[in-house]
Amino acid sequence: MILEGTFADGQRLDEVQLAEQFNVSRTPLREALQRLTLSGLVEQIPRRGVFVRQPGPVELVEMFEVMAELEAVCARLAANRITDQALADLKQANVNCQRAIDAQDTDGYYRENERFHAIVYHQSGNSFLERESKRLHRRLTPFRRLQLRLRGRLRQSMSEHEAIVAALEQGDAVKASDEMRAHVAVQGEKFHLLMSSLKSAAE
Repeated sequence: MILEGTFADGQRLDEVQLAEQFNVSRTPLREALQRLTLSGLVEQIPRRGVFVRQPGPVELVEMFEVMAELEAVCARLAANRITDQALADLKQANVNCQRAIDAQDTDGYYRENERFHAIVYHQSGNSFLERESKRLHRRLTPFRRLQLRLRGRLRQSMSEHEAIVAALEQGDAVKASDEMRAHVAVQGEKFHLLMSSLKSAAE
């Protein structure tokens, strides 16, 4: 609802009203608000409440630029460090992604997509880099999911995954890095989709 513009940027979220609307107690609702806070979509201000916080176009692009570079480094390091088992796990994640595409299951695709990226983060062999990548990934999760709705994006993403795995399998650090950077970067149609989905922020 936040992404679709139901709640405007800066709007206070009323816990009582939302609990009634979703027919839940305030405990799970507060857990949901905590998760939204971690993602950065809302801000909790002590003694004032929870407020919607939509990133502006510039901030969103900046975050994706950093994300693309972090993941590119992960892929570059992983090209020389990845295990055979991890390569097998990446291939299986791609098989599951393809099944999700065939079933037109965007959520299922995203779950496997998250697993795919988490494997690459871990195979970088750098725990600090892995933590930072996961942290920013969580922050961008709603927007990464959103861009998958673009027509043809799932199949394009799948093709990019295959290119990344091929580069990792070949131990080609430069190609793995370049493929991952291009995969994560928000540009062209993906950027316009995100902006049209964040009307209040774009305005």
